[in-house]
Amino acid sequence: MDADAPTPAPTPAHLDRLVNALAVNPALPAALVRRLIARRNGLGKVAGRPDLTEDTVAEIIATDDPWLLRGLALNDRLPHRFRLVLADHRDKGVRAALARRAASAPRQVLDRLVGDPHPTVREYLAQQDATPPDLRARLAADPEPAVRAALAKYWTQAPETVRRILLTDPEAAVRAAACSTYYARLPHPVPPADLLPALLADPVTRAGAVVHAVLDTHLLRRLADDPDSAVRAELARHPDLPPAVREALADDPALSVRVKVFARPDTPEHLRARIHAQARAFAHAAAEPALDADDETFLRWVEDTAASAELRTLGLAWVTDDPLPHVGSPYVAFRACAALSTALPADAVARLLRDEEETVRLTMAHTAPHLVDPATAEDIERRYRPRADKFTFWWDKAQVLTFPPQTLRRFATDPVPRLRSLAPRDPGLPAHLAEQLARDPEERVRLAVAPHRNLPLPALLDLLADPSPRVAQAAAASPFLPVEHMERLLRRAGL
Repeated sequence: MDADAPTPAPTPAHLDRLVNALAVNPALPAALVRRLIARRNGLGKVAGRPDLTEDTVAEIIATDDPWLLRGLALNDRLPHRFRLVLADHRDKGVRAALARRAASAPRQVLDRLVGDPHPTVREYLAQQDATPPDLRARLAADPEPAVRAALAKYWTQAPETVRRILLTDPEAAVRAAACSTYYARLPHPVPPADLLPALLADPVTRAGAVVHAVLDTHLLRRLADDPDSAVRAELARHPDLPPAVREALADDPALSVRVKVFARPDTPEHLRARIHAQARAFAHAAAEPALDADDETFLRWVEDTAASAELRTLGLAWVTDDPLPHVGSPYVAFRACAALSTALPADAVARLLRDEEETVRLTMAHTAPHLVDPATAEDIERRYRPRADKFTFWWDKAQVLTFPPQTLRRFATDPVPRLRSLAPRDPGLPAHLAEQLARDPEERVRLAVAPHRNLPLPALLDLLADPSPRVAQAAAASPFLPVEHMERLLRRAGL
């Protein structure tokens, strides 16, 4: 074959996905960007590019394609004059996309959206911290309960006048969102003291109000006997809980309540150990209820299952604030919370980096990556257990630990796929190693090397035809894909 002849391109197996990937390829020339605008079966990704010219934006708007316009509305680089045009578009999805980008929208656009005829648009606006406070406050009187509930859930630090309106809303769903055990933002709000009696009397706000209540004998009895386990669980968190009530709640029929007792700093160790043993026993022995089980039985099983899992993931600020006594704790959550501390001595850090539980090792490595020596870093990565794709763990995407180039090149031929997938982090990875990784039997390895600058062109083109859609897309999105091959893909797609 002539050395100057163009490299032949294998037939791609996932053409639509490759074109979607081209739409976000940072090296795609402007002329090809404009050709992608003609596509009507995509997801509008090309409209989200940061390098669109004003002429190209006008061309996209002229298509009136809903997906392209939604992508444009989500584009933080969109000039304000075009946002004003989209604010009046008939498609509510386009206007809702604008509301989701309140941080980059001018006041004039937000003034229009706060009075939008469709509640979804106003609901997105209620969720955005960038929405001006005066406009956001208007949504407390919105005619749609879902909008008011979103405001209560997301605007946790609203002025007291606004929170009072939401806490006394005629709709139960709004009051529940305004006085909840869960909010979308931190810090959680504290309800006005004069509203607490009404909030405690209301079944939908009672659980959220418990930790703010002043406990007297009558109220303690009422809350400890409440039929709602969520109320009893919140009582178990109360900082002023008397020891006698704490011990009674340690025997609560709901595991979720007992776990809250487990997490208290003042819980005696014998109670903590007993609750931990009960939760472990449930996790190992409890089978899913039979299909003919009543709703109460099934709901209890779901709640207890969640509580058993929570035992390993508790966020305990009091442990993090005083971590040393908990470095050797028998409880995973305690050691993981200790590993969040930045004040641990070196020997405690080293101990947690060697912990038998992966979540503890990873937490400590994330807290103090500068204290992880090369051998320990390699051990952590070598022992890491990848999760299934649909449950991608944060460590899979993070680059917490760093390795010198010589180590990364050694990883390229390691028998462990996880380590081979780290090799492309070396920007100077030799071409022959990159090419070898592109032929790796493991998808994760090919995916990692697909965008590498030193991957030889024939190997990159082979990846365009990879059986894995994710790998093929990564190859099409590579900024090192030559323009002639981008054009070839567009021609195959009829563009």
